[in-house]
Amino acid sequence: MSQNGVRMVIGANRGIGLALTAGQLRDPRVTRVIATHRQDADVRQLSLLSRQHGEKLRLHALDVADSKSLEAFSRFLEQQQGGIDISIHAAGILHEEDIQPEKSFTQCRAESLLRMFEINSIGPLLVAGKLLAAQPRRRHFTFAALSAMVGSIGDNRLGGWYGYRASKAALNQFIKTLSIECRTRYPNVSVVAIHPGTTDTDLSRPYQNSVKPGKLYTPEQTAARLLSVIEAINLEQSGNFLNWDGKPISW
Repeated sequence: MSQNGVRMVIGANRGIGLALTAGQLRDPRVTRVIATHRQDADVRQLSLLSRQHGEKLRLHALDVADSKSLEAFSRFLEQQQGGIDISIHAAGILHEEDIQPEKSFTQCRAESLLRMFEINSIGPLLVAGKLLAAQPRRRHFTFAALSAMVGSIGDNRLGGWYGYRASKAALNQFIKTLSIECRTRYPNVSVVAIHPGTTDTDLSRPYQNSVKPGKLYTPEQTAARLLSVIEAINLEQSGNFLNWDGKPISW
């Protein structure tokens, strides 16, 4: 089935998600952007975009860790006639309230680790499942989840950040496994994990002192690079873990 210019961003109210939303709204090839956010999120920037772009932007409340919210999301998707071309899952956490990256195993707490997996790993998988179920089976569709270089087991040289590393590694495994199932069930679907690069957002801000000069990117730079890679994804690349420049990253 031909594409219709409809895109989706999960976690669109700030950071990279907001920049991805704005970038696609400016693209004349895109007919509509569906931007999700948590019910209690600050949506002032999304509201501004909505005033600028009118019906081209559709907002929808979604909490990827809440089963009722996911069911409502499923019903919402069933109403989107024609399907969606590209969905980018940008929702994720590194720190949250009393959750901070662990420097040692002695700082690991079960509830914090579970929360990391809930948002960074399980959430994207469940969202992808809802999207696939609502798509025509043979429709061309790309699902890209923002992962992280630190989720690479082969690249782990520094240790630490137990929960974030492990949750992103789990996300990568989910993406790989989902891509294998899609080969037969959804033969025109591409599923990838992608590392956006270190971006100047609330997520990275407390840890930017260790970033090398020239390696910290604005959300707009990151969004433009990600869109360039994601829009060019083909079926042969499905199941890959990619860098922001499109090059593969070691598992």
